[in-house]
Amino acid sequence: MPVPAPVPAQRQRVNPLDLSNGDLTLLVIEDDPAGTFTVPELVDAGGGRVRIRTARNLTEAERLLTDDVHCVLVDLDLPADARRGDDPLAALRHVLQVAPRHAVLALTTSDRAELASEAVRAGAQDRLFREELDGPLLSRAIRYAVERKRADSVQVKLAESRLRAQENARLERGLLPTPLLQGSDLRFAARYRPGRSRALLGGDFYDTVRTPDGTVHAMIGDVCGHGPDEAALGVELRIAWRALTFAGLCGDELLSTLQQVLEHERESEEIFATLCTVDIAPDGRRAGLCLAGHPAPLLARPGQDAQLLPYEDGGPALGLLPRARWPRRQVELGGAWSLMMYTDGLIEGRSAGPGSPRLGQDGMVDMVNLQLARGLGGEDLLEAAVAEVRELNGGELTDDVAVLLLDRAGR
Repeated sequence: MPVPAPVPAQRQRVNPLDLSNGDLTLLVIEDDPAGTFTVPELVDAGGGRVRIRTARNLTEAERLLTDDVHCVLVDLDLPADARRGDDPLAALRHVLQVAPRHAVLALTTSDRAELASEAVRAGAQDRLFREELDGPLLSRAIRYAVERKRADSVQVKLAESRLRAQENARLERGLLPTPLLQGSDLRFAARYRPGRSRALLGGDFYDTVRTPDGTVHAMIGDVCGHGPDEAALGVELRIAWRALTFAGLCGDELLSTLQQVLEHERESEEIFATLCTVDIAPDGRRAGLCLAGHPAPLLARPGQDAQLLPYEDGGPALGLLPRARWPRRQVELGGAWSLMMYTDGLIEGRSAGPGSPRLGQDGMVDMVNLQLARGLGGEDLLEAAVAEVRELNGGELTDDVAVLLLDRAGR
């Protein structure tokens, strides 16, 4: 029976800026074969070895440029044809382009000090003069160049990270809705707190618009999970809701269409979304309510305790049942009122720190009534409510939290 040939080990990628083993490998690009670098190896003062590879031109250098090379030394006095034009730094610029992860040194003579300085400004980590060069100086220069290249790389990565964070922040702020309530006497307030660390947007979503007939439509929803994919799906559902609302859809027809959007856009069949929609009549005294597996809104009237709107006739969350229906219930609001819509992140925190029962809807109602008794409303009410829930939980909430408030002063 033939013995199978051994499988060659995969080559491990080496970081050219890693000096942990103490030895160095230098690639020298120099045209003079009898010049400065005629030995294959040097030993520095600390006992470390400097292995030397030499290349006569840029083509040969590219072949010898591997990850185990720590530094490239470019002779600025290469012949003109190797410099590919009149630019005396053309060879150096070519090396900087093909070896972006490696430290680079420029070599010339002291009478060309200005050219050496230009080489550093062009991207070389340092310059060396041929007549001053010896083993210890070369070793120190290589180590300095590698450390400087590593520091430069860290700074570049930090700058790129900050830029990405700023771009993400601008994008996520742009994805948060702007309520369209021009011509309405309703006041709007909202608070949003994503569960993801350092994120501005989570799987919760909300929106409020006024259609040409004077009806104010409000919506709040929650995609299961709170990662970036859920955030993206939440934005898609919100935008679809706004477009469908302006197209005249409402109630069961609107939710059925949104379920189709979710089914086409979700990554797996396990993804679902809860939703609460409210359409407030032009006179502001009554509203239609639809619930798709979502907590019922909280209604507060002057001189009365806040209460949950009816939720017995709600339908399932979007994405759970293919032919589900979502009945629309008519509710009376009255002349003056405040309507608070929220996601379950507001009620699923703990009521008295870790290990205690969940706050739940009843606990939230009691908490909001205490805030109302203190005379809070609008932005202040939402800010206090979210802060109180976090304090009761005994620390940061792990789920996304979205809360919006519509107020009508009455007449």
